[in-house]
Amino acid sequence: MACTSCSPGNDGLPKGCKNNGTCGTDSCNKLTVFNWLSNMSLPSGETPFNCVEVRFKNGRKHYYKNTENLSLSIGDIVATQANSGHDIGMVTLTGELVRVQMKRKKIKEDDEETVLKIYRKATQKDIDIWVKVREKEEVMKVKARQFAIDLKLQMKISDIEYQGDGSKATFYYTAEERVDFRELIKLFAREFKTRIEMRQVGFRQEAARLGGIGSCGRELCCSTWLVDFRSVSTSAARFQQLSLNPQKLAGQCGKLKCCLNYELDSYQDALKDFPKTETKLHTEKGTAVCQKTDIFKGLMWYAYEGEWMNWHKLTIHQAKEIIDLNKKKTKVASLEEYAAELIEDTKIDFENVVGQDSLTRFDNPKRSRKRNNNRRNKNNKRKPSKNAN
Repeated sequence: MACTSCSPGNDGLPKGCKNNGTCGTDSCNKLTVFNWLSNMSLPSGETPFNCVEVRFKNGRKHYYKNTENLSLSIGDIVATQANSGHDIGMVTLTGELVRVQMKRKKIKEDDEETVLKIYRKATQKDIDIWVKVREKEEVMKVKARQFAIDLKLQMKISDIEYQGDGSKATFYYTAEERVDFRELIKLFAREFKTRIEMRQVGFRQEAARLGGIGSCGRELCCSTWLVDFRSVSTSAARFQQLSLNPQKLAGQCGKLKCCLNYELDSYQDALKDFPKTETKLHTEKGTAVCQKTDIFKGLMWYAYEGEWMNWHKLTIHQAKEIIDLNKKKTKVASLEEYAAELIEDTKIDFENVVGQDSLTRFDNPKRSRKRNNNRRNKNNKRKPSKNAN
């Protein structure tokens, strides 16, 4: 449901979000797309694209044909075709950018099963019914979860979405294994007096529908802008040299964080300049094995076999130089010759680069007020009076 600042008004339309669309609720600008083709005019003879994008609860979006040639703009509430009855949604995208989005998602305009029709702009009666059934969803969710617990089903009902005309309710649930919910549907139909549809979603889709705050302190990417859920593997963490700690790498959905893929390509490009960590360095002193790499500084640490506590720091070029010599069956004397060139001063100087106050500003004792007042009184007595001759 929407927050109090962007909940529907008396006419059923959103009042306007006081948080500038950042509260993450379904009436705000959630998963919106900036129409960068809106200011461009079509060539002469071209007809406008007659499909629009319509968003429903919690970011669910579909594409519909505007067969009635209605004058639609972003934010309009429309009644759309459904399998039975009609649904109510909000127009989020119009124009040529819809064509681009449908082409990217490989949705054909002529596919009547996928691309349904828009009946009309929603009337006040449509909006009243829509708002009324939406208010029932939270109460139904509590009862539905209790029914599932009573039947001892290994499933979690995460969300409920009513169709716009109130003729059907869709129950979204997550489960580890296959669930036999035939008895549960009978209870739902008897209790809620409506058609029931059960739809299983993944854990990532569940987090996207519910929303929340991530460990970074910002709203979840999947609930604000991310629509493509790509697979994330532990190799992404290994490339970025992150500790394989499930508690830190997992998001609210319990799966690996989607943000692990954001900088993965940059790390893979940077690692192309590094020699393989499996390659050993052969010296007259012994064989060295790579222990650690620093991608940002371009450094590698090696240790002799049997002397694992002593690491020697080399640059990428130095490591490649030794590897090239080893390919020519030539051994260098030792790694210490190369590591000695990288001895640096470990002393760190902290600078006040952002205009921060001194950390020792509270160390100096404060002067007492009495002393300052006495000093001020003495100075006043020494001053000559204006009325004095």
